[in-house]
Amino acid sequence: MKMTMHIDADLLDRVVRRFGCASKTEAVEMALKEMDRKARFREFAKVGLGFTPAELKDAVDPDYDVSAMRVAERSAVYRSGKADGESR
Repeated sequence: MKMTMHIDADLLDRVVRRFGCASKTEAVEMALKEMDRKARFREFAKVGLGFTPAELKDAVDPDYDVSAMRVAERSAVYRSGKADGESR
């Protein structure tokens, strides 16, 4: 659908660059989808799955040990976000 909108050009350019969008249209569509996703997630968080506490408890393996799972995972490696050799 074609429409005319007034959009902050600098903001749109930043979004296009940051997210690697092929076009301004793609950037606007991506942003709209993200806003819709967030709204649906918030609604889902309010409503939940509709399970009773007992049903949720039964849905998890009684032998599941979250502490053991965390120990088994590899530690994450975080980068500063700047290229090697680049200073601030």
